Amino acid sequence: MVLSFLMKFRFIICLFLILIFFSGCETIKKKSDEIAEKENERLSLFIGKNSDDLKSELGNPTDDFINENGNEVLVYKTKKYGIPCERKFEVDSNSIVVGFTSSGCF
Repeated sequence: MVLSFLMKFRFIICLFLILIFFSGCETIKKKSDEIAEKENERLSLFIGKNSDDLKSELGNPTDDFINENGNEVLVYKTKKYGIPCERKFEVDSNSIVVGFTSSGCF
């Protein structure tokens, strides 16, 4: 009888811990999605603007290259808490920012 009670108690505790673990993961995912959304909103303000505006705001890029479309890509690499962040901005032949990607940034 006591053994049966301990088994049920252990099962309930394990179930409770699993529930806490999954709810915590969902909270982290929500927060990271919110941060990514804010990052994209901020970076989308550069689309349609001159690349000089981008450089005055973010500084000189870490790297740049010409992509397969013939557009220049400005790469900004940083680290926060040891996590690498990379932002790439595509600039057309008229020096206008036409797109961006961001990975690992928060």
